[in-house]
Amino acid sequence: MSNYRRAREPGASYFFTVVTYGRRPVFEDPVAVNALRTAMRQTMRRRPFVIDAIVVLPDHLHAIWTLPEGDADYSTRWSIIKRSVSLQLPHASRPPSTPSRTRRRERTLWQRRYWEHLIRDEDDLRRHVDYVHYNPVRHGLVASPAEWPHGSFRRAVARGLYPVGWGRCEPASVGGMMLE
Repeated sequence: MSNYRRAREPGASYFFTVVTYGRRPVFEDPVAVNALRTAMRQTMRRRPFVIDAIVVLPDHLHAIWTLPEGDADYSTRWSIIKRSVSLQLPHASRPPSTPSRTRRRERTLWQRRYWEHLIRDEDDLRRHVDYVHYNPVRHGLVASPAEWPHGSFRRAVARGLYPVGWGRCEPASVGGMMLE
């Protein structure tokens, strides 16, 4: 069994990439997006965290969270969210495809693991927030981040963090970033 080493800094901000099992486009269905929103809200009430940026694409999502002071347990939060979405969407799960998934009674809505990155400083945060918001354009889903309905970009524009036309062409801040 692999022994993954994860960054654990209490009160820090983290960038995450979470992918559906087999890259299936589960989140093309608005019901699935709403299940994810519900799961995140419920989890935030029980185990607080701040969503600094998020985008939900058909087969994966990117999010940046800031955890409370003294708390570095994002793993439990993701476990709760993934389980809640899986239970809300039993039709989206396939039968277990491997003996280990069967033994663990795992559903196959999500990839087992996710990718996380500890945000190091303000510049790193800005680059990752830009990456999150530009991602639907990078995947050819829309021509501008403002056109994508499942993310925090429009909220960021309303708060004055971006000009209205931002992201019609690739920002220099995300050049070369491949965080899929």
